[in-house]
Amino acid sequence: MANAKENGSVTASASDLRVSLFSDLKVTSLGRVYEKQAHAAGYRFVAGVDEVGRGCLAGPVVAAACILDLSKPLPKGLNDSKQLTKIQRAVIAEKLKKRCLAYAVGQVEADEIDEINILQASIKAMHKAVEALRPAADFLLIDAVRIKQSTLPQMSIIRGDGLSASIAAASVLAKTYRDALMREYASAYPHYGFEEHVGYATRVHLDALNAHGPCPLHRRTFHGVLPDQIVPKPDAVNP
Repeated sequence: MANAKENGSVTASASDLRVSLFSDLKVTSLGRVYEKQAHAAGYRFVAGVDEVGRGCLAGPVVAAACILDLSKPLPKGLNDSKQLTKIQRAVIAEKLKKRCLAYAVGQVEADEIDEINILQASIKAMHKAVEALRPAADFLLIDAVRIKQSTLPQMSIIRGDGLSASIAAASVLAKTYRDALMREYASAYPHYGFEEHVGYATRVHLDALNAHGPCPLHRRTFHGVLPDQIVPKPDAVNP
């Protein structure tokens, strides 16, 4: 069984309480253990934070933050969004919106991704989502990274979308929001098949880039976007 110290680390300018909050915690499967531990320490609005779209060639990177209501049951089948089908994600997202205390979405567009790099853009999108929460969060559970712009106490959890229900919820909300956005973009840029691959580097997408070149949604610093970088390949991503 993995110790919480190995799964992530608390990051805050913090008191000993914050540093030791999860020191003896053992988490091996998805649930609300981290959330309940934070509640037991006095935090009331614990937000899970995750992003989607880091590996896409087009479209924004999108993050969501979600504060679960621990008095209500989790939607059946809640999991990391990558482990769910499109239909499962849609059903779970609607249930989350009705049952959670708050959720919010943040995004950073392709041109800014090219300017500041995808990691910094992902963290900026996360920070935007956290700042938009009402009620505001007082503790953050984040998948894999730290949000340095935030002064809130926070814990970065490796593979957190498979261990924290709040992070899994954020991943589902971010994924369904971004997929819907890319389907909207497909009508404005019909040559690329955004409604199917939502910006990932599938063979259909790379073939379209080879035929038509990039559109304003494409991340021009990403390998495969500019014509001299494009090498069509078998589909490797299940969006």
